[in-house]
Amino acid sequence: MKKIFKFILNTIPRPILIRLSIVVRPILAFLLKGNKFTDPIDGKSFRMFLPYGYGNQRNNVLSPSTLSLERHRLLWLYLQNETDFFTSENKLEVLHFAPEQEFYKRFKKQKNINYTTTDLLSPLADVKADICNLPFDDNTYDIIFCNHVLEHIPDDTKAMQELYRVLKPGGMGIFQIPQDLSRETTFSDDSITDPKERAKIFGQYDHVRVYGRDYFDKLRSIGFKVEEVDYTNTIASELVTKYCLAKGEIIPVCFK
Repeated sequence: MKKIFKFILNTIPRPILIRLSIVVRPILAFLLKGNKFTDPIDGKSFRMFLPYGYGNQRNNVLSPSTLSLERHRLLWLYLQNETDFFTSENKLEVLHFAPEQEFYKRFKKQKNINYTTTDLLSPLADVKADICNLPFDDNTYDIIFCNHVLEHIPDDTKAMQELYRVLKPGGMGIFQIPQDLSRETTFSDDSITDPKERAKIFGQYDHVRVYGRDYFDKLRSIGFKVEEVDYTNTIASELVTKYCLAKGEIIPVCFK
């Protein structure tokens, strides 16, 4: 199964994968029903989660029902338990880059948010836009989600500046990235353009850097106030296992 999933991820373009997954998802959820692992996003349980990874495959990480990964389930729990994202009585202006399927329909249905999605390629994007040149006014959004996007962007400084520009004063942004916490400084090399080399060095064929611990300070240099939230440290260990979370993953919660 690992080889099949690795082949699919590395050969089928992401926009096509999104469309195909809509058909395949209910079949997988039915076949893998059980009670060992639970997806906190929809509350459904399974005997196993699916493997995932463009390079090294990780076991029990892809939920059969929502197709969420560890980072998505962690973010859902954080938003649900630590913020008023789902309960705010004030209408929130929300911008979501490269919207994930497991969030898209749920956020669209929320009555307490005005929800805008954006991306260059995603079929789920309301606005086709370059993150380095956004068509939005200054100080527009209360909340911005931009998760696992910046590692794809050659000029991530410009992208961060645009995120800061369109976020309202006092607004919150969550900008998750794949991060090597054992690495002090971020590594990038623009001369590496071959997809296989990028996958080997950066972890995925379309990544252009590996972020280190200095990622948070780079966000601060743009102007953000950054909280480095190790949310798995606040969750009971048995639930970390049951929800298939990545122990020690940091959520970068940014404020303007």
